[in-house]
Amino acid sequence: MNWTVIIIWLLAIVLVAILAKLSIKIVRQYEQGVLFRLGRVVAVRMPGLRFIIPVVDRLQLVSLRIVTMPIQSQGIITQDNVSVDISAVAYYRVIDSVKSVVAIEDVAAAINQIAQTTLRKVVGRHSLDQTLSETERINSDIRIILDAMTLEWGVEVTLVELKDIQLPESMKRAMARQAEAEREKRAKIISAEGEAIAAVALGAASDTMMAHPVALQLRNLQSLVEIGVDKNSTVVFPAPLMSTIAELAAFLAREDHVAKTAMPATATPEATTPAPPIKAA
Repeated sequence: MNWTVIIIWLLAIVLVAILAKLSIKIVRQYEQGVLFRLGRVVAVRMPGLRFIIPVVDRLQLVSLRIVTMPIQSQGIITQDNVSVDISAVAYYRVIDSVKSVVAIEDVAAAINQIAQTTLRKVVGRHSLDQTLSETERINSDIRIILDAMTLEWGVEVTLVELKDIQLPESMKRAMARQAEAEREKRAKIISAEGEAIAAVALGAASDTMMAHPVALQLRNLQSLVEIGVDKNSTVVFPAPLMSTIAELAAFLAREDHVAKTAMPATATPEATTPAPPIKAA
């Protein structure tokens, strides 16, 4: 057996295996392959089994899936000079694999940096109240600005969301006091409206009772029934003041009239004739 021939065959088999490994590429379903031949882009390879020329060709795979990119917390000063820390999250995907490889060196790092600066710029144009209440508009503004820049890189920003807004402790206390004052104001307004409605209802009820005096007596009896439910041993029930005074005045007038009319009828003649003189002994 010639060992030289065996070694040559082994070397040939190894060389063929290496060439096969270098020439056979698999592009997955969520990827596209950008084919460079001698440094020039010649084609885009779709998913599947692909063959390239070893050493001459280079196939760079580009993922087309949506990428979730967190935007780290940024210390931002709002339009009304309040310092807040805001973090966000952005979602983007590659729509042009050739541009994402040729137009920029590291597309993920570039989008991360431009997203941070855009977040700082957009939030800085809004006041604190607008930042807290108009997050949808801020998200839309950031996405539009990013899209205008990243489309040249073959990347589309699909969504941007503010994730967390950290306020200073002093601002949190001030906002808590403001919210408490607002709730107290609403409570006082509601109480005043209730008093006004109750006053109108009481006025209507008093007019009805003045027109129907029996209604007042029925209401008094109803109050006595409600008090009696508690099983009280002593019940102090105030009578209507004005009607009591009127009845007392009428009673006194009747008594005075009776006294004046009865006095002449009870007088006797003996009481009115003078006594006879006393004779001396």
